[in-house]
Amino acid sequence: MSERPEGLVNIGDFARATGLTPKALRLYDDLGLLLPAEVDAVSGYRRYAPDQVERARLVASLRLVGMPLARIREVVDMPAARAAAEVETYWRQVEADTATRRSMVSVLVHSMRNEARPMTTTTDRLHAEFGVSHEQGGRATQQDAVLVTPELIAVADGFGGRDDLAGAALTAYAAGGLANAITEVARDVTKAGTTLTAVDLHGSTARITHIGDGRVVLVRDGDVRQITHDHTVVAAMVEAGQLTADEARSHEHRAVLNRALVPGVVADEITLDLLPGDRLVLTTDGVHSYVDDLDALITAEAGPQEVAEAVAAAVVAAGEPDNHTIVVADLA
Repeated sequence: MSERPEGLVNIGDFARATGLTPKALRLYDDLGLLLPAEVDAVSGYRRYAPDQVERARLVASLRLVGMPLARIREVVDMPAARAAAEVETYWRQVEADTATRRSMVSVLVHSMRNEARPMTTTTDRLHAEFGVSHEQGGRATQQDAVLVTPELIAVADGFGGRDDLAGAALTAYAAGGLANAITEVARDVTKAGTTLTAVDLHGSTARITHIGDGRVVLVRDGDVRQITHDHTVVAAMVEAGQLTADEARSHEHRAVLNRALVPGVVADEITLDLLPGDRLVLTTDGVHSYVDDLDALITAEAGPQEVAEAVAAAVVAAGEPDNHTIVVADLA
């Protein structure tokens, strides 16, 4: 951090030191969770002391686990031992509440499935034109994988010690479905893993299998709709209203998955009816985690390959710190 003579630093330097964003720090100020050490009376600029770094990181972590704001205000001012006991008490209650909700969800799902009507879909096959960009980016190796055929579009994002695991998982999925892909990765699960997001095209229906933080997005008549949900801790907090999107984007644990392709995993299975003129976009997190104007790029009136290349250029402009893969499928 570049220090001022009095030892205080501006909000930009403090944000870099804590791994947060200035917007998140302003939020913590507004909520009374982390007040600046000084606010300039004329400019309104916030300045922070170096010894506030740990408090900022603690606030961010407590926000991430969903602790209510009022309780965070108490915890951050407690002695360390007492604060640890308070966090442990809070989490025991969360686990008890989750177990209760799990039972309620089971009853609800059973009731909804009994009431569900059989789905009818047209058998007319839609033709897809594809655009693909698949780049190594700033990583030492390429652990993303992509598979594109007329009947199957899939992306995967590997991690750990086996660079070819994502590709092997997609090949196994194409040959024998999800169970086959799980068998492929099972022997390496302790040292490597992968996400998997696949779209099987059947007539005018897309059947989506999703595990991890890849995404499927539908563009229809200029509107953008994210079909999948990210299986990450921060995404769950954002959906619950316990974390802002800006906090999630800057949080040091933003890439922590709560689901990956491992034995026993339950995939999200989604059925999507398609229309001529629809555009499907699949991305790994090396794309959507770094491009702020992604919606504008994927709604462009251009061919799918041109759109894919424009998105890739935006990732490069953002520093391309990760492997990045995008597939654009225009349906007619």
